[in-house]
Amino acid sequence: MKKANHMKRREFIQNSLKAGAAFYFGVIPGCQGGANNHSNGNNSHYPIVIARNELVRNRDNSLFGDQVGKLLNRVMENLFQVNRAEQAWQKLFEKEDIVGIKINCLAGKGISTHYELVEAIIEGLRSASVPARNIIIWDRANRDLEKAGYTIRTDRNRIKYYGNDHVGYSQDIYEYGEAGSHLSKILVYQCTAIINVPILKDHGIAGITNALKNFFGAIHNPNKYHDYNGDPYIADVNMISQIRSKVRLTITDALTVQYEGGPPYMPQWAWNYNGLIIGFDPVAIDTIGWDIIEKKRKEMGLATLKQVGREPTYIATAADDQHRLGCNDLNKIKIIRV
Repeated sequence: MKKANHMKRREFIQNSLKAGAAFYFGVIPGCQGGANNHSNGNNSHYPIVIARNELVRNRDNSLFGDQVGKLLNRVMENLFQVNRAEQAWQKLFEKEDIVGIKINCLAGKGISTHYELVEAIIEGLRSASVPARNIIIWDRANRDLEKAGYTIRTDRNRIKYYGNDHVGYSQDIYEYGEAGSHLSKILVYQCTAIINVPILKDHGIAGITNALKNFFGAIHNPNKYHDYNGDPYIADVNMISQIRSKVRLTITDALTVQYEGGPPYMPQWAWNYNGLIIGFDPVAIDTIGWDIIEKKRKEMGLATLKQVGREPTYIATAADDQHRLGCNDLNKIKIIRV
């Protein structure tokens, strides 16, 4: 019976990959018809979910961890159309999985993946019986994690927090298109599954940084890939097999969003969006994030990213027929707002 249940779970993961994370194999989830939709129609069940709630913040602007957790539960329940969030986590992960939570800590505490959100994700994984020793919170470097308020932990029996510099990069070079990089050993050798948890913000070269660009924190040479606004390099990095095959979910931290002056934290251009954006399609998530930033720029009297020479054209490249990483047409992305 245990083996039969194990097979059912494996079959579900394979099917959910087909309907969600299997955009890595040429399927574009979340799109509804049109030339850019290469799906078989099943992906309409897996939209992009956006949730916002001002109650996540205290009067002093700090976050309430329990409210962030409730916000995450809402998006998970709506993404999977289940009554309880733990049912969604149990559909995505097994207790044997070693799950890496890829965060973004480059800009320090002001505009990095929030600890409260990471804690809520950990609770979700624990509800799927993933043991603490099988959870790794990681980014480019230990100093980045520490700068954002995380404590480095390496005890094998606890939840671990460390950077690529703690374990190094693969000896092999992984290539696709214009990208060729050594990959984090955390990604290649330690994790069976990845949750991508980027921060949504402006970027002074690429236009925005969100789901796709977050994996520049998994390669040894991101400095080589910023020419031409990161196009096609950002899309090509996301086509690398180890990334395509392991990412099971993207949860964008849009609790604080920065619409100008990135990637460093510039408080004068940051605002409390108090939201999360979640789904299987990183291109759709980036398209939505770009739209959020452009609307805020317009509201604040700033020029569009295209007008200032920072249009994130890599998003369209990631959606093209060569990459097929997702849907970049707002009119074809199925969005649920809760």
